[in-house]
Amino acid sequence: MELSFIDRWRAWRDAKLASPVFQRWAADFPLTRFEAARRARGLFDITAGFVYSQILFACVELELFDKLADKPRTAADLAPDMGMDVIAADRLLRAAVAIDLLERRGTDVSGTARYGLGKLGIAMPGNPGIAAMVRHHRMLYHDLDDPLALFRGELKETELGRYWSYAGSADPAADGDERVAEYSTLMSASSGFVAEDTLDAYSLKAHRCLMDVGGGEGRFLRKAGERWPHLQLMLFDLPAVVARAEQGFQAEGMAARVRVVGGDIKADGLPAGADIISLVRVLLDHDDDGALAILRAVRKALPAGGTLLITEPMSETPGAEPVGDAYFGLYLLAMGSGRTRPPREHKAMLRAAGFDQSRLVRTRRPLQTRVIVAKAT
Repeated sequence: MELSFIDRWRAWRDAKLASPVFQRWAADFPLTRFEAARRARGLFDITAGFVYSQILFACVELELFDKLADKPRTAADLAPDMGMDVIAADRLLRAAVAIDLLERRGTDVSGTARYGLGKLGIAMPGNPGIAAMVRHHRMLYHDLDDPLALFRGELKETELGRYWSYAGSADPAADGDERVAEYSTLMSASSGFVAEDTLDAYSLKAHRCLMDVGGGEGRFLRKAGERWPHLQLMLFDLPAVVARAEQGFQAEGMAARVRVVGGDIKADGLPAGADIISLVRVLLDHDDDGALAILRAVRKALPAGGTLLITEPMSETPGAEPVGDAYFGLYLLAMGSGRTRPPREHKAMLRAAGFDQSRLVRTRRPLQTRVIVAKAT
């Protein structure tokens, strides 16, 4: 096939930019020096990314962010609790400073460096969901030990596949209480920002009854119920999951306000009664056939004019492209089911499922939360 002019030009450009002679010139020339350094740093940061993540993991395991939340401390202060000598402790603390998890806060009376929370680490205390996700990623790192084997489908089993067992199960409702408790707790702990950003982006004031499908232990419902006391609430999830959620609602005095239904959406369908249904980080767990089956079940449960609220990270998000296709692309591959989709694919699936109107709603943090609102025909 003959290359077009633009393809020939790009091939020439790429060869020129890849030339060691050109790269040396660009690194020295004042007008290109900054861009050359930025690209070199970007490539190095990709190479070193695993090292950076392990520094964060070590800080989380040692609860350093909580220990530094009230006041700065020296390596000598922290070393005994860290289980290492002062030199090793200082090495870890310096590494955390280098990636903005910590920062130096002057010195003590002996001239020893003190460390406090950095601009990234300051978000950690009081947000257990972040720490839970950092710890959870040990499984993903294990599955990525041989990335080509993962892409080629050569791994008989993955850590994430075992953890999220419902995703690839022919009978997801069969998961036992212990198995369900583990992943339900993680999802609940990590969903706070998602719930807040979603409910800030779309008001439920005009709705009567919200059913959260795949809602786990009910965190999204709780947040919605707190904001709009008039709302009736429904939760649909696997039987073992909703049993845990029901206990939580009873303990909080919400049981009379929430109807809890257990089942498998693909086998059992959904109960009627809600005028708005939410899918919070649900569709991305499923391949296209499964996602479309869920959307059709939602459409069947909604009255004409009813609303569907989809919340999840999406592909091709401006400024956050690596999150959708790189991070979640590999995470879901290791999990064994699902993929992120750009908004246009969501909208096409919604049309196929019977939703004639859909729109993307602006959110505060589109990196992790994008929202699509659809209306049933």
